[in-house]
Amino acid sequence: MSKRLKSCAAMTAVLLFAASGADAAADIAHIFWKDLRPATQAVAGDANLPMIASRLPDHGETLSLNLQDKTIQLAGYALPVDRDGDLVYQFLLVPWTGACSHMPTPPPNQIVLVTPARPYKMKEAYEPVAVTGVLQPGMEKSQLFILDGVSIVQSGYTVRKAEVARVDSVPDTVALPLNSPWNFLNKKKN
Repeated sequence: MSKRLKSCAAMTAVLLFAASGADAAADIAHIFWKDLRPATQAVAGDANLPMIASRLPDHGETLSLNLQDKTIQLAGYALPVDRDGDLVYQFLLVPWTGACSHMPTPPPNQIVLVTPARPYKMKEAYEPVAVTGVLQPGMEKSQLFILDGVSIVQSGYTVRKAEVARVDSVPDTVALPLNSPWNFLNKKKN
């Protein structure tokens, strides 16, 4: 094979690989927290924050099956479940700061159990992150170690082998009411 032909073959392979990467990026569904609950379920603001499962007719266990096996990207706040120092091996992705440890737990359909593809270096609890990976509906329980003891938290979704990236803000975050004792947890928005 000539040098020129080898060079053309190599360039074609690179272009095909780049095109397939672009196609894969186009197949990512950028979703919001509302996409994980039934359309008829009240949003946190309507349910008088904090929205907790016991206030909902189905206890927040109705999941969105139309996203099953889809590659999604969702932004939220990371709450470590399994960590070693600043390396996090598994975390809960929640829609607002303070959820699960400082405030009542959101409904299961508003909690995603995330296992990063590589340990994620986290600076602080409730760090705003975007998670990209395949969404799997299904109830799972996680043991969460918090300041005042251990809590069992039920999540409605999992994303394994997730790509995790720090973000500056969460687009559809729920802000705590001004009179909340946990208002200091609200992250500053840019």
